[in-house]
Parts: sequence; C-alpha cells; structure tokens
Amino acid sequence: MRWLLSLLLISVSSLVHGLSSSGSRLLIVIEEAAEQEKYSQFWSDLRGRGFLITFESPKNEKLALLKHDELAFDHVIILPPKSKGLGPALTPKFLLDFVNKNGNILLALSGESSTPTAISSLLLELDIQLPPDRTSLVVDHFNYDTISASEKHDVLLLPQPSSVRTDLRQFFGGNRIIAFPRAVAQELGNLSPLLTPILQADTTAYSYNPKEEVDTVEDPFATGSQIALVSAMQARNSARFTVLGSVEALENVWFDASVQGVQGSKSKTANREFARQLTEWTFKETGVLKVGRVEHHLSAIEQDKSGNNSVSELGSLNPKIYRVKNDVTFIVELSEYTHTHWSPPTIPASDALQLEFSMLSPFHRLALLPVQFTANSTFYSTTFTLPDQHGIFAFKVNYKRPFLTGVDVKQEVTVRHFAHDEWPRSWMISGGWVWIAGIWVTIAGWVAFVAIWLWSEPAYDAARGKKIQ
Repeated sequence: MRWLLSLLLISVSSLVHGLSSSGSRLLIVIEEAAEQEKYSQFWSDLRGRGFLITFESPKNEKLALLKHDELAFDHVIILPPKSKGLGPALTPKFLLDFVNKNGNILLALSGESSTPTAISSLLLELDIQLPPDRTSLVVDHFNYDTISASEKHDVLLLPQPSSVRTDLRQFFGGNRIIAFPRAVAQELGNLSPLLTPILQADTTAYSYNPKEEVDTVEDPFATGSQIALVSAMQARNSARFTVLGSVEALENVWFDASVQGVQGSKSKTANREFARQLTEWTFKETGVLKVGRVEHHLSAIEQDKSGNNSVSELGSLNPKIYRVKNDVTFIVELSEYTHTHWSPPTIPASDALQLEFSMLSPFHRLALLPVQFTANSTFYSTTFTLPDQHGIFAFKVNYKRPFLTGVDVKQEVTVRHFAHDEWPRSWMISGGWVWIAGIWVTIAGWVAFVAIWLWSEPAYDAARGKKIQ
C-alpha cells in the first residue's frame, strides 16, 4: 500500500511541476491586491500551465528571492509599483543575484506611472536605457486604436513580431494584431550580444513626455525602430530577463479586444496569445537546449561506401590521446524542451552547428550534421583527419543564438606524434627514392672501384725481381 501511495505522490508532483523546464514556483510582485482582478485571465492561463503562483507586495519586509543561498522562487513577474521604489527585497543587486542563480524575471513597465529609480538602474546594468524623465510614453499617429485612443494615439496597434534574423527560430510569431496601450520606450545598447528586441515600434512612432504641453517634439528620446517595446536579455548562464513596455497589454480588457486601425478595419487583438508566447519563453517552456551524450573515437573510412556507412568505429570511446593524422569521429546529442517534453531539435537551413578542433586557435571548424534521431534527441556528427601537429587540443561546440539556451561543450585530448615504429618504411615514401638510389649508387660505385683496383694489380717481372709499373 505504501508503494502505491508513493507512486501516486510522484505522479502528482510531476504534474504539479508544470510545463517549465526550470520549475513551477512563480512569484508575482504587485503592490495593490485590488488590482489582481484586472489580470485574472493572465493568472488563470499561468495556473492552467501548472505554475504555482504566490502574490506578494514589494513592501513586504519578509519577502526574499533567495533563502540559504538557494532560489525561493523559480520565476518572478514584477508589475510596476505606484510608489517610488520596489522595496528592500527587490533592489537591483538582489534581482541580479536572482538572475545569477538561474532565476527568470518578467519586468513590466507602464506609461501611466513613473518608473522607479531602482528599475532604471537595474536596466542600465543590462544596457537597456529608459527615457530620462521616467514618465514618457510611445505614440504613433499612423498605427493606433481609433476606438480607445482617438485623441492621444497612445494605444499602438502592431503586428505580431517576426524573426529578427533568418537563421533564428520564431517563438513569438503570428498573423494578428497586438494592442500596446501607454507603452514605455526602451533603447537597447549595441555592445551587448545578450540583448535582443522581441517587439519594436513602427517607423512612425516616437517617445515623448505627455506632461509637456507642446505641439511638436523637437528632440524625442527615441523614434521608429529604435524603440523596443519588448526586449529580452538571456544571461550567459541562460537565465532570462524580459522587459515588457506595457503592463496594460496583460489586462483582461485587452485580451481578445476589438480594435480598429486608422484604415478602418476592425480585428481582435492577439494579446492573450502573445502573453502566452512571452511567458513560455521567459519561463523556459520553449527554446531550451540540453546536451546529452558527447562521444569521440577513432574511425576507419571505407572508400567504397558513402555517407554514415563509410565510417566505422575503432578502439574505445572518448580516448584521452590520439595520434597526428588519425581519422576521428565526434558525436554530440542535443535535446530541445518544447512545452511539456524533450524533443529532437532541428537546426535551420540558414544556420549551422559547428565543431572546432583547436589548440590556441581552431585547426578545424566543421559543420555537425544530423545522423540519428530518437524520440527526444538528435545526434550530430562529423568525421575529420587530425592535423599534423602534436599538442593539447580541445573539441569545442559553442552554439549561442538569441532565444535559445547556449550549448557549450569542451573536451580536451592529447595529440601525439608518430612513434618510432609507426613511421612508414623509407622505400614506401616516393620522395625518398632519390636518396635511396644515391645510397645504392654509392655502394655500387665503391664495389666497382674495389673490384677494378684489385683486378688491375701490376704484373711481376721474375728476371728483375720486381714489379713492372
């Protein structure tokens, strides 16, 4: 009976764990409990995906993101506070410590309230700059909702984002319209490879301070596609930090709301779908790569066969030492977490997973090709000949792309030179035939000289009793 109860508890705990690959404990920081009802559909969607939600006020002195140097929560959603700060438990240092411990954060902003200094300082640490007046919002006189923002033009209507590069996976796509009310502009730095814009404003948008009663804006904070409305930072430890420029976009009223653009066409918003896509990525329900087996071994290449059938394994797996000019096969197993399970990943045709065989610099940089698929993983492999250089080398796979957790594999091996009994015999080297021929010509000449010298001995004159010269 006990084993049946234990099995039941294990099955229930696996369901409660949720769909995220990094845990289901979700902290929502909201200052006023009365405002929770405004986002009830959003909370319901998160609970439906298995998250265990805890609501806390930033003013709670007992709130802690880390306990005993371990994560107290796996994910955090921070809604903009009405006060000037986030409290003692949510300082920039504590939030960065949370990210360094592999915690994920979704930070929402709002143009209706001024951004606290703590949030601006935190985002500056990530190379994300907000408007200096802290009350600016984004307007667009050509792409706005004529029903709810006929005068202020501060409810932006934008298509669901497309991929920022052709070689990247699309996690936020669609063909519908997103409503972005009273959004705060973000300007991303150009030096950080960890930052990626998810949703950008249209070319006709700009950021301004509504408290400044002027007819024209001469020096806006940012304009056009410089404005990031939703941005993402994936740290080197693959923790995710997402900045949402409009918390109002998560309200019930904008989930499947009817909007009308300047052209007069009405449509339903995709805010609910976009919120799901955004939280799925931020909380590591999608875009998570995992390394399985990593193998390398000596190989024999059969010339009469093609493809994978031409390579056969020799010796043991993962030896510590190879010899120069050995044929070696390298194999790495990758899995991708997709919503509920691990699945075999696929690399886009415009991208490549590469292996580097390097000492101080790469001697080989080769594409890893899929050679085997299982129910939850893909095996990538390549076969190559080691360089004619002995030393300490490393197999390296360094695959880092926006919106995907990084793959960093490194295994060191020793490459030795030929042993004295491994060199080919001299007569097998065509380049040495000249010197071999020279040796035999010298020997033959010496033998011929000795033979001629012995044969040409002077005749003996018996009468004179001496040799005749």
